[in-house]
Amino acid sequence: MSEITQSLAQARQVLAIEADAITAMAARLDHRFDAACTLLLGCTGRVVVTGMGKSGHIARKIAATLASTGTPAMFVHPAEAVHGDLGMIRADDVVLALSYSGESDEVLAILPSLKRLGVKVIALAGREESTLARAADIWLDAGVAQEACPLNLAPTASTTAALALGDALAVALLDARGFKAEDFALSHPGGSLGRRLLVHVRDVMHAGEALPVVNDDVLLRDALLEISRKGMGMTAVVDGAGVLVGVFTDGDLRRALDDGRDVLATPVAQVMTRNPLTIDADHLAAEAVQVMEQRRINGLLVLDAGKLVGALNMHDLLRARVV
Repeated sequence: MSEITQSLAQARQVLAIEADAITAMAARLDHRFDAACTLLLGCTGRVVVTGMGKSGHIARKIAATLASTGTPAMFVHPAEAVHGDLGMIRADDVVLALSYSGESDEVLAILPSLKRLGVKVIALAGREESTLARAADIWLDAGVAQEACPLNLAPTASTTAALALGDALAVALLDARGFKAEDFALSHPGGSLGRRLLVHVRDVMHAGEALPVVNDDVLLRDALLEISRKGMGMTAVVDGAGVLVGVFTDGDLRRALDDGRDVLATPVAQVMTRNPLTIDADHLAAEAVQVMEQRRINGLLVLDAGKLVGALNMHDLLRARVV
């Protein structure tokens, strides 16, 4: 067997072992998982996640996932906790403690203080008879049949199982809280989802002096000058009362020239597009993208309570990183 083929076989075995560990853990879930969710939902403080070594790395990720899905959470390092960071934990918090063996000295060292504070503890451990599991209010079984490491020593399947169980808790709590995509966006304003769900048309549109607009009685030449000044490839056309009656675009110009129109003598009202597509200023910018893509256009005029207030094009949406 070549080295590459052997590596592939080893990789597939690792993935199979870890997948089997998660599948087996799912089958073992029982009323204790429901009890843990109930305890976490009723928590009026924060979920404090802790763990040492590799379990600590998983604990950090679980805390981050909880926090980003509607459950206030933070990671506290157990070794730092016994040197003052226990002051970060309050009686109304719930501690989620990770230790596969359930015998990590640093985690066990903080248990007496947590008990004195009256803090509830959920243990995510591999052995029910372990010190951590017996001391906890609720034990969640994170045991695995074997590690994916061929020596059965390095935390591999066990850390994968713990991470998956943490995700299961976070998602169950998310669902129970009625957490929506909009809520997720509020905690992810810098991500693509946040931009799609938080950026509105009014945030990216051209308004005020930057809005290209002409009256419907001007000549085609004047509309061209306005398009050039504002650099949007179009201009809104309004009547004497300022009511939107049309739009004049680069495409309208090409059609007018093809028809032999005189730019010095043709009123813009004769060559503009009437009843143009518009979008409300309070709509999401992502909705503007959808309209433009569906209608194969590059710009939209923006209304607020039926009044023309702005314009935007695909370049604006690209700059806002909504597209």
